[in-house]
Amino acid sequence: MDGDVILRTEGLTKHYGGVHALQGANFELRAGEHVAIMGDNGAGKSTFVRQITAVERRTAGKIWFGGKEVDFENPLEAREAGIETVFQNLALADDLDVPSNLFLGRERIRFNLGPFSILDRRSMRTATVAALEKTAVKIPNLSNTIRNMSGGQRQCVAIARTAAFASKLVIMDEPTAALGVQETAQVENIIRTLKEHGEPLILISHNMRQVFDLVDRIVVFRRGRIVANLRKEETSGQDVVAYITGAKTGPEYADAA
Repeated sequence: MDGDVILRTEGLTKHYGGVHALQGANFELRAGEHVAIMGDNGAGKSTFVRQITAVERRTAGKIWFGGKEVDFENPLEAREAGIETVFQNLALADDLDVPSNLFLGRERIRFNLGPFSILDRRSMRTATVAALEKTAVKIPNLSNTIRNMSGGQRQCVAIARTAAFASKLVIMDEPTAALGVQETAQVENIIRTLKEHGEPLILISHNMRQVFDLVDRIVVFRRGRIVANLRKEETSGQDVVAYITGAKTGPEYADAA
């Protein structure tokens, strides 16, 4: 496997009983590359991501990450390896402030006294400010709870969380699906900032304009299979729609060009 390949899957498969949600997915992502995954609802996009991040256990197939074959037992292992994911449900704690959400499950301890340990809140707040600056996210009041934030601010906090740690891969599942125009623009600017920093990204999106604005390559899923691997500059929205709907067919995606 090439040294610049960050993520590779071979024959990745997931069955739910007799339902084949994902079948034989071969995929590669290179260093600094941004790739969009597109397809209708139920095409296997989110299922694919759940296998990579160990939210679910795969039925078959292999995964290589950072040049090594991996078999994560759970999402925490995937996260510790450097895979940061922004899911559609965001996974934020409504009653906690911004630093507490960024470090949820990875709190910094000032004094380790077992169940009475004292958190290093100053350190977490400083790291939160740095993460927000890195992603150009503007949150006026870090002490504000998530519950009192707009949908766009919530999404930005979830995305900033990926920058607070040494992530090797960022995955975003429909990050702007429920956002307005201004909030969508802010999230898209964050994605561009990640690109400038050379961080590889997988973007699941139904937004054709967004995909052509932001990524290098488009991978199309249909009925649990990868049916197209398209370089942005060599394709069009009409071609992508044709693959999504099945009006156009091609060889199953194997290795990235």
